[in-house]
Amino acid sequence: MNLHSLKPAPGSKRSRRRVGRGLGSGLGKTSGRGHKGQNSRAGGGVRRGFEGGQMPLYMRVPKFGFRNIFRRQYVIVNVGQLGRFPAGSEIDPETLISSGLVSLPKTGEDHFGAPLGIKVLGDGDLPHALVVRAHAFSEGARAKIEAAGGKAEVV
Repeated sequence: MNLHSLKPAPGSKRSRRRVGRGLGSGLGKTSGRGHKGQNSRAGGGVRRGFEGGQMPLYMRVPKFGFRNIFRRQYVIVNVGQLGRFPAGSEIDPETLISSGLVSLPKTGEDHFGAPLGIKVLGDGDLPHALVVRAHAFSEGARAKIEAAGGKAEVV
């Protein structure tokens, strides 16, 4: 087999349909376009998305971003802020809220309905060992808490 001997499969190539070539062809006179109307004219038809004058879908839907309904929102506490608690104490979300370090809405959700958690970030230094329980920790925060001799536990 050589390149010059290659041929398409039998029946796969069909000749172009020639419209407007007499009544006997099946596509004479109106050439398959029907009588009158916008689509029968040369250059006729409507643009993509046109809905006959009705406000089209692409204009009806909102276009101001995307909101992930599964997003978990966190209230942030830095490691440096945890130094106010005595050495060896166990800190959990309730402790942080009661101490006034974290203020949550009464529902425990933000105003979009996403559940709120507490995340500890690594800004600042921890002078003594603490057992910290929170919903999330950054790598730096976990390293600083463990370097001070404490424990970082995910609730």
